[in-house]
Amino acid sequence: MKQVQAGDTDQLALLFERYNVPLFQYLLHLSGNRTLSEDIVQEVFFRVLKYAGSYDPSFAFNVWLYRMARNAYFDSLHKRKAETIGSNLDDFRSDDPMAEEILTRKQDTMFLQEALQKLPDDKREILVLSRFHNLRYEDIGQILNCETGTVKVRVYRALKELREKFCELRGERLYDV
Repeated sequence: MKQVQAGDTDQLALLFERYNVPLFQYLLHLSGNRTLSEDIVQEVFFRVLKYAGSYDPSFAFNVWLYRMARNAYFDSLHKRKAETIGSNLDDFRSDDPMAEEILTRKQDTMFLQEALQKLPDDKREILVLSRFHNLRYEDIGQILNCETGTVKVRVYRALKELREKFCELRGERLYDV
């Protein structure tokens, strides 16, 4: 990024190669929309070039990049209505017991994705950053502009709500122990 700041825009291709897939996955988990996520990734790298001068090398580049992606996502919410990803489970029906297990796993995955999409944006985002992108709580705190302790509490609450929504979708009763 320091080289991009110095005017070597060819280095932007290396940054894109390194970060476009993780950013796409992050945005896909937030939006549930592949096309929108691809568009936002492109917008993020346009912004990287446009705002290269604002990057402070004393901070981790990925934190700056994820914060930029987060801002681009929320900017896009004002312009577009997000679509949800669906799938047809009937394609997996079979008499084979192994296929039934695969179907159950596929169904649980879909319930988890649906439960994640039903979370408020802030809770979904913190789970995506912490669980899907394995960012440290300190880094998430920098991205969200809050303390590490606040991140821990938010992750705990988001996981609790995700569990509730998942159990609800599966038709299970949630018992607190």
